[in-house]
Amino acid sequence: MMLIDNEFEIGDYVYLSTDVEQQIRIVTSIAIRNKGIIYYLSCGANESSHYDFEITRDVNVLITSNN
Repeated sequence: MMLIDNEFEIGDYVYLSTDVEQQIRIVTSIAIRNKGIIYYLSCGANESSHYDFEITRDVNVLITSNN
C-alpha cells in the first residue's frame, strides 16, 4: 500500500512562487509519478503542471514590485 502525502488538494487556490504577476490559480488535478507528485494548475483557460516546491498558498507582493 502507498501513502500519498500531498501538500495541496483539488480546488485549492494557489500562486506560483516565480510568477511576477502573482496570478491566482486553482489546483485542478493531481498526478502521482515515480519521482513525486505533480499538480496541475489552471489560470483562466491555461493549465500547467508543477511540483509542490513551485507553489505557495500566499501571494508574494514583493515579487510584483517594480522598485
